[in-house]
Amino acid sequence: MPQPRALENIRVVDFSWVRAGPWATRWLGALGAEIIKIEWPESERGRLPSSTTPQNLEVNLNTSGNFNDTNVNKKSLSLNVRSAKGLEIVKRLIGVSDIVIENFSSRVLRNWGLGYEEMCKIKPDIVYVSMSGYGHTGRNHHYTTFGPVAQSVAGLTYLSGLPDKPPAGWGWSYMDDTGGMYGAMCALTGLYHRNMTGRGQHIDQAQMVSSVPLNGPALLDFTVNKRGSRRAGFPPGNRAHWPGTPLVNNYRGPTVAPHNAYRTDPGGYNDWCVVVCHSDDEWRALVQVMGTPTPDKFATVAGRLEHQDELDAHIEAWTMTLDKYELTNRCQAAGVRALPVQSAEDRVEHDPQLRHRDMYLPMEHPALGTHKVQNAPFKMSETPAVNHLPSPLIGQHTREIVEGLLGYSHEELRAGFDDGTFWPSKRARFAYQEEMLQ
Repeated sequence: MPQPRALENIRVVDFSWVRAGPWATRWLGALGAEIIKIEWPESERGRLPSSTTPQNLEVNLNTSGNFNDTNVNKKSLSLNVRSAKGLEIVKRLIGVSDIVIENFSSRVLRNWGLGYEEMCKIKPDIVYVSMSGYGHTGRNHHYTTFGPVAQSVAGLTYLSGLPDKPPAGWGWSYMDDTGGMYGAMCALTGLYHRNMTGRGQHIDQAQMVSSVPLNGPALLDFTVNKRGSRRAGFPPGNRAHWPGTPLVNNYRGPTVAPHNAYRTDPGGYNDWCVVVCHSDDEWRALVQVMGTPTPDKFATVAGRLEHQDELDAHIEAWTMTLDKYELTNRCQAAGVRALPVQSAEDRVEHDPQLRHRDMYLPMEHPALGTHKVQNAPFKMSETPAVNHLPSPLIGQHTREIVEGLLGYSHEELRAGFDDGTFWPSKRARFAYQEEMLQ
């Protein structure tokens, strides 16, 4: 018997698009909720032609690899919610669901006739999670946002980059992923409250505000020390202290050396390992691992910080004799904090810990074929969180939902395709849509 999943029998109406909202519902689906994604072929940005489409496949609404990763564990209902018939159908769906999630700007659902007050008339205990950029209240609630502009206003761009250079964006839109996790947390909290009290609620999450905590203790540095943040002289995650600057703790814990990324054998673009020693005891352990004579001036943290350039050259002369994984194994065996710098290929194909924890398992997709997809980064002993459905083809589950769940007739389904409720009348249908109409 398969183990039950934590959100078994919970149904989510998912109006979300692009990344942040779909990332939230992705994880609710992994926890066992039935996710019904409402989408329309003219507006789902995530399905648009993408560089993540495998080169041997036709580029269409079903072949974006990025969409496939973001939308596993969901069903797809293609529906024109802006039509009278489409609005009636989605209201009936909300009436048999537990949670509604969307990440449009603050006025969109209200303009459709689906504001929270209207939802409550349909389902009084509905849990409604809105994930707009600026929230649904405040002077700027109508502002629209996207990854780079949201990073800037949240303070993240200000801290990224090098001194005297333009502020830099982040390598990925982390706010979409962290915002999605916040969205899932909001939905679960609202669901718990409903189960305890019988009352639903509107949870108004502002993506921009949710990203502010990603700045770390910079707020404390300003409020307590009256010290404004500046872009560091060396990117965080490398040296804990940049020579020639005041010896100030830069929010990351002890100011120590060694604390850097070191080149490893064979010296290619991705051959690096990060080594950090938080104490003199850890340094002595690293010296033993290296097995080479070491100057006395490196014996203390103060000495290592004072001679950091020479220290790094000394360490890298040794790290260049080993590949990054062998170096990691030797250091970790001696209690030294060291881990390899890993590319996407390293993480998916070569990392034994991620392999053991089933982080990347293959899933078969009807359009993309079999590819590895990332799983939940946590383990649950009694109610496993697992990917159980590949991302849906657009409108793939329309008949299942409209006829099977909502009780419309097959004739009404066919009429909805003919009049543009379930698919644009002038747009060619996919073969699987033609089959559901037979």
